[in-house]
Amino acid sequence: MGAILSSSPEQVEEIVEAVSAINDIPLDSIEVNNFQPRDFFDQEKLQELADSIKVQGIIQPITVRQLSVGKYQIISGERRFRASKLAGLSAIPAYVRKADDQQMLEMALIENIQRENLNPIEVSLSYQRLISECGLKQEELGDRVGKNRSTVTNFLRLLKLPPDIQAGIRDNTISMGHAKAILSIDDVERQLALFKKLVVEQLSVRQAEELARELSTSKDKKIDNTPSKQENYEIKSLQTRLSSHFGTKIVVKSDEKNRGEIKIPFVSKEDLNRLLDILNV
Repeated sequence: MGAILSSSPEQVEEIVEAVSAINDIPLDSIEVNNFQPRDFFDQEKLQELADSIKVQGIIQPITVRQLSVGKYQIISGERRFRASKLAGLSAIPAYVRKADDQQMLEMALIENIQRENLNPIEVSLSYQRLISECGLKQEELGDRVGKNRSTVTNFLRLLKLPPDIQAGIRDNTISMGHAKAILSIDDVERQLALFKKLVVEQLSVRQAEELARELSTSKDKKIDNTPSKQENYEIKSLQTRLSSHFGTKIVVKSDEKNRGEIKIPFVSKEDLNRLLDILNV
């Protein structure tokens, strides 16, 4: 509002006319949304979207708010925005909406939950932010995102799991079904032990549920994670951490003598430069 009051009558008219319209906005006039719930963008999938945009163009406009004349901020559609840059576009079609910071946060979270393929941890964090920062109750939150209260509760419970397990859910190492089985165990050490066994042996959800029941009914029950299986888990865990750090799928191979290799793929010259920046070389 301060920016509008300080603008000339012609500039104010320009801002008002832009609201709720669809405009082709220069990419360098748009800044990303610091309320964005997604903090990890798969570079390979981003490049695939960029390749599609080169052929098909932008099918669904992004949504932005106008900060001042010629300056905009993304409400939703950051993935399309990033892919458009990779595709070499100079402008992108966008809906322009009025929104203060509170509305910005709520719209960004809800629209991303509904439209983007967020992983379960990103959804859980978005739900938590809507509750803590927007003051919504679980029932109100369910109404806003079109989910019943039990579904919302199940997502929020994921945030009670240890960080290693949350990372496994985020990276699709285990499913929501596996996570629910782990959550039925109260002891953190047993949760982690069960998680490691699920990853190493690639157990099904039903097998995870059976193991969880055994652990819950027998306090003396221990999970057998042999040294070789533990080493396999450590390699998979390292792959997960490196993939998260570099924003692309990393492959780590190791033999019985601890010799191996780390493969870091890239999909374009821009992606290679991004990786080199991370490696500081």
